[in-house]
Amino acid sequence: MRAVAREAGVDAALVTYYFQSKPSLFAAAMRLPVNLPAAVEALVAQGADGLGERLVRLFLGIWEDERGREPLLALVRSAVSHEAAAATLRAFLTEAFIGRIAARLGVADAPLRATLVGSQLVGLAMVRYVVAAEPLASAGVETVVAWLAPSCDRYLTGAAQEGHQAAGGHRLPSVGANPAGDVE
Repeated sequence: MRAVAREAGVDAALVTYYFQSKPSLFAAAMRLPVNLPAAVEALVAQGADGLGERLVRLFLGIWEDERGREPLLALVRSAVSHEAAAATLRAFLTEAFIGRIAARLGVADAPLRATLVGSQLVGLAMVRYVVAAEPLASAGVETVVAWLAPSCDRYLTGAAQEGHQAAGGHRLPSVGANPAGDVE
């Protein structure tokens, strides 16, 4: 935020006063139609039951709004090939979205669970809006919510399928295990 203030030629306290946080500043700069950090807090405050559906609806609502879509498309496209854009997207997702969810879940492996939800939603954005692969690109919002929300809910509150066999007969490590399979 200090760098933004310096670039704008104003005191950093002024930027903090108007935007309160980096995610809020980012949302304003991206011209998102919603204050994402506040919206995520409100959704999580309603409890874990149905949280996946609420998050998918929020995410789709932002992308379906043309005011939010164009700057997000530019960011996601840039993030694929430019590390600085990827770092910006990663920081925003971590601070405004994933981190807020993980902090409030109160379940084991909350950061991993929230990141898995984020992976589903960023993947949805890539396939639906960037690549525009059919039939997902033209599917109705209700159809997408009906298919995606249960997966997000399972990530947020369900049990991992530990001990199942992966392709090639290798056992999958438990959540929180290192690649050698030892629990950390």
